[in-house]
Amino acid sequence: MREIVTLQIGGAGNAIGDAFWHVISHEHGVDYASGRFGGTSQLQLERINVFFNATASKRFYARSILIDTEASTVQRLSSSSQLYRPENFVAGSESAGNNFARGYHTDGAAILDQVLDNTRREVESVDSLQGFQLLHSIGGGTGSGLTSLIMEALVQQYPDNLLCNYVTIPSPNMSQVVVEPYNALLSIPALVNNSHLTFCLDNEALFQICNRNLKIQMSGHEHINHIVALTMSGITTCLRFPGQLNAGLRKIYVNMVPFPRLHFLIPGFAPLVTCKQQQFSKGTVAELVQQIFSSNNLLCAIDLRKGKLLTAAGIFRGRMSPREVDQLMTGVRNKNINNFVDWIPNNIKTAICDIPPRGLKMSATFIGNTTAIQTLFQRLLDGSIAMLRRKAHLHWYTGEGMEEREFTDAQEELQNIIEDYRGSGDSGEGGGGGGGGGSNDNDSMDEAAANGPQCTYCAE
Repeated sequence: MREIVTLQIGGAGNAIGDAFWHVISHEHGVDYASGRFGGTSQLQLERINVFFNATASKRFYARSILIDTEASTVQRLSSSSQLYRPENFVAGSESAGNNFARGYHTDGAAILDQVLDNTRREVESVDSLQGFQLLHSIGGGTGSGLTSLIMEALVQQYPDNLLCNYVTIPSPNMSQVVVEPYNALLSIPALVNNSHLTFCLDNEALFQICNRNLKIQMSGHEHINHIVALTMSGITTCLRFPGQLNAGLRKIYVNMVPFPRLHFLIPGFAPLVTCKQQQFSKGTVAELVQQIFSSNNLLCAIDLRKGKLLTAAGIFRGRMSPREVDQLMTGVRNKNINNFVDWIPNNIKTAICDIPPRGLKMSATFIGNTTAIQTLFQRLLDGSIAMLRRKAHLHWYTGEGMEEREFTDAQEELQNIIEDYRGSGDSGEGGGGGGGGGSNDNDSMDEAAANGPQCTYCAE
């Protein structure tokens, strides 16, 4: 079994992680509150060890380390579910205070050894580690500073395993912290040099999906965390269930990343519509393919038309014809040939899992590696330049042991990655830095999915 260890770091990382465990525990028939299995299909247990560990008392717990520099977040999760192992909660004594320097040099460094000890215990308990997935935001102090520190340690201790990051990137229109541009900037070198796959999430795009697609009046982050969790569930579905065309984490890495530095991916999900809109939907694979290539369904505020796709992948769930999926995906490329780079002839990957998500007959998850992401990086660069030019708030960072040169070095790294993506779209140069079929148990899984609630967001 190719297992994955999850590290959820900071307030945002733990909120997204909790939503993720809610979704996949239900898909595998595990009760979120108690950790007991109550599923109806053997397929739910077949690959459950990818994300869950089993105890002698036949309970399952999440193979996850829950980390924060302040205790309130992890204490809340500890009291909400028995799905988390008590020893895997790691909390500091004081918040990093939205300061990368405190997360990296002081408060975060104080709990690093405990994080690594817990991670080592989980790694030693598995048969064949595939890699790590890290959930965090780069706008806060813990999610940026401590995550960078943890990534450096993981690369040193586990050089042969993949690091996969789900990163919430600050948006100027949704900003809650003044120093977000600094924290995001200082996180970039660690993401460029240590991460293998970085899935970029954007609160602005997620809120737009809730308002525009789902017609939800937002009062918190529960809905957007659930959308992220659904997308993560889609990306990892081929690891957890059998299918006609499977794609493991390393297969995604090999197919999606043409150069080591160009590993920043844009995820998307379909369908993202209300129950009333779903009634007028055709419910076809063609409709899913059309939706996943729409910027309205992307979890990052990126316009695909403003760049070229280096690679793209569609992970489909439900009963469908592999031939039809391949024809439709290839048709998208042929009809929009100018939106794909010409130096990778076959740059679309498809995967199909027979098991649909809860409450749906079929769904699709999109992963795109596009040169349009340079607009997001340029936005981060412009925000940090404006503040650094006047040295605003810089004393909070230098007072914790950082030097001004670290900011300029990070800006150079960010500028280089922008140039790498720009060059790859122009000429193909740049960025060169360093299944089997299902069984009859599928019928009971399909029935369980169809009998689930129609929609997470309403009671219709």
